[in-house]
Amino acid sequence: MGYPPEILLEAVANGLLMGAVYGLVALGLTLVYGVLHIINFAHGALLTLAMYAAFVAHGAFGLDPYAAIIPLAGVFFVLGYLVQRLVIGPASRGDDSNMLLVTLGLSIIIENAMLAIFRSDTMTIRLPYAMSMVELGDVLLSVPRLIGFGVTLLLAALLFLLMTRTDTGRAIRAVAKERTGAALVGIDVAHIYAVTFGIGTACLAIAACLLLPSFYVSPRVGNAFVLVAFTIVVLGGMGSVTGALLGGLFIGVVESLSGLYFGDSLGQIGIFLIFILVLLLRPTGLFGARA
Repeated sequence: MGYPPEILLEAVANGLLMGAVYGLVALGLTLVYGVLHIINFAHGALLTLAMYAAFVAHGAFGLDPYAAIIPLAGVFFVLGYLVQRLVIGPASRGDDSNMLLVTLGLSIIIENAMLAIFRSDTMTIRLPYAMSMVELGDVLLSVPRLIGFGVTLLLAALLFLLMTRTDTGRAIRAVAKERTGAALVGIDVAHIYAVTFGIGTACLAIAACLLLPSFYVSPRVGNAFVLVAFTIVVLGGMGSVTGALLGGLFIGVVESLSGLYFGDSLGQIGIFLIFILVLLLRPTGLFGARA
């Protein structure tokens, strides 16, 4: 089935906008892997927790999800820092395989806690701009997705400055490259681990606030996004921040075009085809890190 060029252009544009938020979810995942060298199995559950936090902030305090970005990012940074410093670090005792089991256990605990508190009901919030569109020539763009795209680009720029212009960023890069050498020159590796985990968790809080105006929340909603995030991380290269952002944009376009040609119910089929092809043809990802 052929589509007019303006329909294809609109699908690509909206795919890019959604892909930016996907990239933000993947960014936290790849950042933790790049420094701690583990896959955080609690990533999806923490995203779910952040979405519920934004939902409760709106219901209890009338706080718009976009206005909640800064306070929730701060809260979840502290939460991520404490979880790594007080739970994952001590429980794993420096063993990477133990870290995997601890994060898996955290995922189960968080998901079941959300299920006990909020039940299995799907929840949404009503916002006046949730369905708003902006017309650019022949292309209609979703306002929430446009905002999400802009916030993600701003956050990427801030993270770049953090990693390249600050002592903390230099310490994170040093620990990611050689933890023993970093410790020998006086870097507190445990602190840097916790800071990195906190940054990754804060990214999830921001992504949750960007998703909530146009998406629902349920106890396992984060898992769907993390499946996409894993594909993005493998595509971009494990541990590559640039790969996560660019991979997110690419996967967003693939999902949008797949939904256009195959229907919404099969919209993600293109994502998993890409995942399989990358593993078969270029397992190191686009930016060369070992996947």
